[in-house]
Amino acid sequence: MRTTRVWRRVLGVEHTVIESVELETDGRGQELLVARVRVKAGAARRCSRCQRRCPGYDSSPAPRRWRGLDLGTTQVYLQATTSRVACTEHGVVVAAVPWARPGSRFTTAFEDTAAWLVCHATLSVVAMLLRVAWRSVADIITRVVADRAGKIDRLAGLRRIGIDEISYRKGQRYLLCAVDHDTGRLVWAAKGRNATTLRGLFDLLGQQRCAQLTHVSADGAQWIHDLVAERAPQAVLCLDAFHVVAWATEALDQVRRAMVNRLRAGGHHDQATALKGSRWALLKNPPNLTGDQRTTLAGIAQANGGLYRAYLLKEQLRAIFQAVELADARALLGGWIAWARRCRLEPFVKLAKTIKRYQALILNAVAHGLSNARSEATNTHLRLLTRRAYGYHSPEALIAMADLTRGGLCPPLPGRS
Repeated sequence: MRTTRVWRRVLGVEHTVIESVELETDGRGQELLVARVRVKAGAARRCSRCQRRCPGYDSSPAPRRWRGLDLGTTQVYLQATTSRVACTEHGVVVAAVPWARPGSRFTTAFEDTAAWLVCHATLSVVAMLLRVAWRSVADIITRVVADRAGKIDRLAGLRRIGIDEISYRKGQRYLLCAVDHDTGRLVWAAKGRNATTLRGLFDLLGQQRCAQLTHVSADGAQWIHDLVAERAPQAVLCLDAFHVVAWATEALDQVRRAMVNRLRAGGHHDQATALKGSRWALLKNPPNLTGDQRTTLAGIAQANGGLYRAYLLKEQLRAIFQAVELADARALLGGWIAWARRCRLEPFVKLAKTIKRYQALILNAVAHGLSNARSEATNTHLRLLTRRAYGYHSPEALIAMADLTRGGLCPPLPGRS
């Protein structure tokens, strides 16, 4: 095997001529491996945007360097003279080089490695490992996501989607996300939480793809329901079970807090303190209760009929989504609404009106076995990303990370695809 072929394999470059490889010392006395390269004639003079072959425009007198993957403990750089071409579509642009993305100072292999590592470690750890600034890693993520998103049609074949929002920062700052129920992948995310934001998804899908949607799951936001009915009227709209049960959970907690305040006002401070500490015993799912929490719940059943009735209402509503037959779910839901209406617990009386309004959408979720579980998993992952990074300076940075880690845009490690 010729030496140049060996170096091409080691440096991970194609369509490239290796002219020389030398060790140099930088200004800090650190040794660098510098490979002087040029683009092969067949790949030269191509537009960096459309890859079309174009007439040359001019060339830079000074060579340019791109950081490559380290060779052992030695930093590696590729050095070449750059030129510009006159593209009929994009005007005068820098010519493409086969070893790097447009506008980057790093090789494609370096950037793909950085992007893969970011999916498995914190950005600061990756920056330390690769010996670059953390902002450089953030810029790499943006370039990799933009490059791979342009090659992968994530909206192709969409049939069933879940729409949900996530708060990415305090102060009512939200991202709206769409997840493919069949693959679990994040297919779209944008800043905002309103009809204008969601309209961007349907505009991106276009009329033909909107007509191919069969199911949409979402929470109780009316603007989502209205827009789905307008842009994809054939799709079956399902109300997410997680949000419905969350409504019941909030109603139960309102009942508990009201009883705690009433006990305190009557001077029963010990009972009020005990009831205040029962929150998690009431809110957790029965299979997840500890022994002490089961004892607490048994005490509430004996001493506080109103609060225990609220607990049973919450659990009965949750059981509706576990029904196997639609007829059973319809009967259970009708019975729950009737019970909640006459339960004399104001939060549940109000909730009964809400559930009645969304009754058809709840039954759709049961009939089609659809929930926002995948969307909630994505939301949990985004919260973990935000916590791991101690927040993001912009929603665009979080969206890029979400696309990389949940949107199927994470590149394979170089040489291992």
